[in-house]
Amino acid sequence: MSDEIISSSTGRAHHILPSLRAACPIPPQLSPHADGVQEWLVSELPLDAPTRERLGRAGFARYAGRLYPDATEADLRILTALFTWFFLVDDACDGPDRSGLDEIRALRDGAVALLRGGGRPRHPGLAGPLRRLLVSAWREPHRRMPARWRLRFADAVAHHLDGTWQEAVNKATGHAPGVEEYVQLRRATSAAYVSYPLVEFVSGRPLPDPVYHHPRLSELRAIGNDLLSWYNDIASLDRDAAVSGGHNLVLALAAEHHVPVPTAVDLAVERWHESMRRFVSLRARVPSFGPALDPAVTAHLDGVARAVRGTIDWTLESARYAVSTSG
Repeated sequence: MSDEIISSSTGRAHHILPSLRAACPIPPQLSPHADGVQEWLVSELPLDAPTRERLGRAGFARYAGRLYPDATEADLRILTALFTWFFLVDDACDGPDRSGLDEIRALRDGAVALLRGGGRPRHPGLAGPLRRLLVSAWREPHRRMPARWRLRFADAVAHHLDGTWQEAVNKATGHAPGVEEYVQLRRATSAAYVSYPLVEFVSGRPLPDPVYHHPRLSELRAIGNDLLSWYNDIASLDRDAAVSGGHNLVLALAAEHHVPVPTAVDLAVERWHESMRRFVSLRARVPSFGPALDPAVTAHLDGVARAVRGTIDWTLESARYAVSTSG
C-alpha cells in the first residue's frame, strides 16, 4: 500500500470526522470540573515529567468530563485517574516500545487480581507507577460499590486486557483479522465496556445483573461501542496503517472487500451511519423495568450515548490524535 494512497486516504478521513460529529444526534456535554481536574492530573499524579507532559496534551480529564458530566470534582479525579491508567496500559501494550506477550498477560493477571481482591493483592505483572495509580484510583469505587458491581467491573477490565493481548498475538504472528473478527476484538480493545459500569459509580445506582445483561441493553452497549471505536479508527488511520497490522476497521474492510483504502473509508462511514440510526431506534424502544429501576436504566443508557459523543468531541480536540477540524 503506497504512502501516497495512505496519505490521501487519511487526509480525506480527517475531513470526514467533523461531518460525522455534525451527524451525531447526541448533544455534547462537559463537566464544569474538567479543566481543574486536568490541572490536578498533571501536577499531582506520581508520574515522571515526560509522562505528565504527554498527559497534559492529551486532555484525559476533558475526556472523562464529557462521559461523566454530572460527576463531582472528587469523583471526576477518580475517573480521570482510571482513564489515565488505561491509556498508559494501551501505550505500554501497543506503543513503539510495546511489551512482550508474556508481559501483557502478566499485567492483565495482576490488574484483575488487584480489582477482584480488594485492591491489596500484589502480582509481579503489575508493579511500579501502574500499580500505584490503579490502587489509588480503585480505592473509592471499592469502598462505595457493592461486590456484584466490583466483580462486573473487574470482568470488564479482564475482557479489555484479554483483547489487548489477543491483538498483540495477532501482530506477532502476522494475522490480520477479517471484518467481523475485528469488530468483536475491537469491542474489547476499546475499553468502552469498562467505561459503562462507571456510570453506575457516578450515579450511585448500580443495576441488578439481570437488568444490566438484558438483551436490549447489551445490544445498545455493543452498538455504542462500535460507534466510538469506528470513529476512533478513522481518526487514527494514518498511524494504524503503519503499525496496526490491519487492526483498523477501514483496513479490514479494504482487505476483505478487495477495495482501495479510500473506498474502504466510505464503507466505514456508511457502517457508522447505519449503526447510529439503529442506536437511536433501539434507544427509543427500551422496555420499562418498573418505576424503581427505570431512572437508573435511563442514566446508564445516557452514559452509553455520552461515551459516543464524548469520544467524538475529545478526539477532535486531543493532541493524542491531532485531528484537523478544518473543512
